[in-house]
Amino acid sequence: MGLATYADLARNPVVRRILVLAMLIRIPLWAAGVVLTLHVVTHLDRSYTEAGVVEMVLAGALAVSGPWRGRRLDRIGLRRTVTPSLVVLSVTWSIAPWVDYWPLVAFVGLAGLFVVPSFSIVRQVLLAAVPLEQRTAALSVDSVAVELSFMIGPVLGVLAATYLPTPIALTICQLTAVLGALVLWVADPPLGRDHADVTEKQRVRDWLSPAVVMVLALCVAATVILTGEDLGAVAAMRAMGHTTSIGWVLALWGLGSAVGGIVYGALRRHPPASVLLVLLGSSTLAVTVADGRTAFTVLLFLSGLFCAPTITATIDDLSRAVPANVRGEAMGWHGSALTLGGAVGAPVVGWAIDHGGWDGGFELAGALGLTIALLGLAVQGIHRRNLAARPDEAGTTAVPAA
Repeated sequence: MGLATYADLARNPVVRRILVLAMLIRIPLWAAGVVLTLHVVTHLDRSYTEAGVVEMVLAGALAVSGPWRGRRLDRIGLRRTVTPSLVVLSVTWSIAPWVDYWPLVAFVGLAGLFVVPSFSIVRQVLLAAVPLEQRTAALSVDSVAVELSFMIGPVLGVLAATYLPTPIALTICQLTAVLGALVLWVADPPLGRDHADVTEKQRVRDWLSPAVVMVLALCVAATVILTGEDLGAVAAMRAMGHTTSIGWVLALWGLGSAVGGIVYGALRRHPPASVLLVLLGSSTLAVTVADGRTAFTVLLFLSGLFCAPTITATIDDLSRAVPANVRGEAMGWHGSALTLGGAVGAPVVGWAIDHGGWDGGFELAGALGLTIALLGLAVQGIHRRNLAARPDEAGTTAVPAA
């Protein structure tokens, strides 16, 4: 494949447009997340625990809405799926920033249920817009775009909350994201399914194979590792007496992830998510040998090289393991798995850090990832052997081999 593939992607007008639209939606959403926390603890004068409750309610709503909104994408298309979201989110975020704490919690839950499934839409458009041999590269570009939006959004959110009252800042951020979704609605990019496929409804049990379940488990494990590295890096810098270094250490970790995503997309052969999770888990465990800030930063950067590729590989594997007419719902389940991993990982890794120091967090996250990755390799091996016995299905449902 090579780096020339990225030049081909840059010349693809559908790819260019959807990535720009994705940034228009994602950057204000990341910004809004930071502003929401600051709004709760400053404007509403509540504790960080209560701010965490708001985040927990939002995460739960997103976990529920992912498969539901994805299923609607599969069955009724982009515009009919997004239209109710535009209405509900516009009303919700025009009111929510101006109410007290508990009404805010209710509004956040409602907004989470009707969130625009932008991640699922973007990935489906990318998969439909490129030939099969460019699929992984396109998903890698999207993973790098996610990293960039995550780096930009929180900075803009802090600036907005610093120079504006948080209700105004929160309203601006959320309604800007809604405006981006409206542009997406107007553009109505193709999701890459024939009308005959859309009308053919399938129940979850018709496509939820052991291979699909394993990919979703890999998503959960990968997110637990990323959460462990995030919290562990903060704890490590504090323990080493370098609290002021936390920001740039995490930034270098993110840079490693972006570099890894670019390199992974340019590879001629792409290992499956289970192999990459082995590398991510092993490199996470390796960070524990660091005896100072420099060694820690280098090892964390090296581990970051496997972050974006692992998430990209789970998307790629999942898209190949399910029929095209349920891809939206499957991507919704993928998003729910990532949300679950973050929700589970934070308290579990926090417990490990409290009882074993910063390296305890890395050890638990890395060991968990390695265990699930090895199980994933076994399941995918069985899946490939089954497909070899049924060669007529291998072209449509196979999880790629290493």
